[in-house]
Amino acid sequence: MIVYCLAAACAIGVVIAASRLVRRTRGVDDADPDGPTTAHTGAMLSALFLLAFAIAVVVPWTSADAARSNTYTESQAIAEAYWAASRLEADDARHVQQGLRDYVDLVRGPEWSLMRHGRMSHRGWTELERLRRDVIAVKAGDDDELKDARNLVLEQLGQISSARRQRAMDAQNSPPAGLLIITVLTGVVITLLPFLSGARPRGMTLVPLCLMASLLAAGTYLTIDISHVFTGALAVGPEAFTSLHDDLQRIAEGG
Repeated sequence: MIVYCLAAACAIGVVIAASRLVRRTRGVDDADPDGPTTAHTGAMLSALFLLAFAIAVVVPWTSADAARSNTYTESQAIAEAYWAASRLEADDARHVQQGLRDYVDLVRGPEWSLMRHGRMSHRGWTELERLRRDVIAVKAGDDDELKDARNLVLEQLGQISSARRQRAMDAQNSPPAGLLIITVLTGVVITLLPFLSGARPRGMTLVPLCLMASLLAAGTYLTIDISHVFTGALAVGPEAFTSLHDDLQRIAEGG
């Protein structure tokens, strides 16, 4: 942030120095609200706002889509592990399947609330590590089919862990604070630019200015509202795990 402030201060210094140098030449004074200085400044501010606004909308939107897809990838891996576990010995199968159901209940319940604040449940990692140790400890002997089932469950547990790590990263990611600050500041400056340039809007000229200000405010709030993957208007919900929970219950009852 200090570097950003220094860069801004240097830019202001360059403008002041340039204005003093131009005064010593044959430059023409420009004090009109619709003069070339205001026109140039307004165009550049509009371009800067549009650039920052586009980035602040597109990046979270893309991140939300990727995070939502990852939740279905994780839930699919859990389902595959659940089916593979059914090929183990009866006691081992029940133990692993119950562990997977407990994990799903944890994710779609307490952990999802934590992710709204950028955190993950330590219990989730513990559950996966315990399941992996238990599956590794399954004694297969010379039974090739049992060995294949154990290896398949371990493979799917690895997929679950990988998807979970990605979900943890998604929960912590958000656009840089500086981007949101620039979006807000340029929106405010664009709104106040006519007044800053010396114009005094009156009557009907205030209508389009107020309309622009309201739309800019709504758009700026949108960039803040969608800045986190698991909160706001684009929030990724636990639908994948809720649907999976129902599927696992149906499988368990059918078995």
